Amino acid sequence: MTVGIGLIGSGFVATFYMQGLAEVPNQEVRVNCATDLDRANAFAGRWAIPDSTTDVDAVLARDDVDLVLLATPNQTHKDLAIKIARAGKHLVCTKPLARNPAEAAEMLRAVRAAGVLHGYAETEVFAPAVMRARKMIEDGAIGDVLTVRSREAHGGPHSPHFWSGELAGGGALMDMGCHTIEAARYFIGKDVPAVEVLAWGDLLVHRDKTTAEDNAVGLIRFAGGQLGHMELSWTARGGLDLRNEVYGTDGAIFTDVTRGTPINAFAMGKTGYVVEKADSETGWVVPVPDEARVYGYHEEMKHFVECVANNQMPREDFEDGYVVNCIIAAMYRSMTSKRWEPVEVPAI
Repeated sequence: MTVGIGLIGSGFVATFYMQGLAEVPNQEVRVNCATDLDRANAFAGRWAIPDSTTDVDAVLARDDVDLVLLATPNQTHKDLAIKIARAGKHLVCTKPLARNPAEAAEMLRAVRAAGVLHGYAETEVFAPAVMRARKMIEDGAIGDVLTVRSREAHGGPHSPHFWSGELAGGGALMDMGCHTIEAARYFIGKDVPAVEVLAWGDLLVHRDKTTAEDNAVGLIRFAGGQLGHMELSWTARGGLDLRNEVYGTDGAIFTDVTRGTPINAFAMGKTGYVVEKADSETGWVVPVPDEARVYGYHEEMKHFVECVANNQMPREDFEDGYVVNCIIAAMYRSMTSKRWEPVEVPAI
């Protein structure tokens, strides 16, 4: 079948979604929805989407839309996801699933009650390098996983809504911690639950923009004794820094998709777009070729489309997003208490 797609959103994430879908067969984005019609029309024109609107209900009423992709700010996820589920449409929501466990739980209840397929668009675990690392772990290349260290850092968000801790649900931890948490769960195994966390976070630089943390460090202890270690920053210059280190009893695996690229250049003239959150187009630059594919957008979009075509639940779904929200909530408690806090994942 050809999977008909309705895309809600027309910004940064929506652009990556369209780049990811570019080579995915058996799908067609049939309508784009945004809060501003000029913005929706411009996005539709750029990507040759046949229709555009500001009316979410109009998207959900279409018989030719099987899957709705939600690429909107954090504060809109809960209400939109519930509306989409109640309309009987399969859906995919960008990260983080919600701003807190309570919102995520409502979303999970809604998709379960509606009986629709639900995907959690966590790109990190669809990145080709990360998927290859996981395959090596499954094949026994490094023995039993002991620790996972992940770093995601850049100079700060690109859109104003990210800077509001109230709207977004938090700062750097909420924005990027969801990636590093799911990386640890992916490498260690989702059958091994997180049991407690220790976290630090502070506002070090961007005091004129936010009251949320712009830097955070966290530890996650898993039931099998494994340790996840994350470093998150909105104050790191030089463009997106995205790395994983996986240590096992018989070896180690390292992924670095933004600083370890096949291209390094010294340019006195402007080079154009280099990488997400790049600070400069001149001097020493490290461009990332095929950025959407490297980050995992192609693989995740291909997976979600295939799941709808075959009526199968995605390997990353709202349950995963809910668990990640619960772990983040425990980390925010730890930031305040200055001690280890238990991870509480109430049954839904």
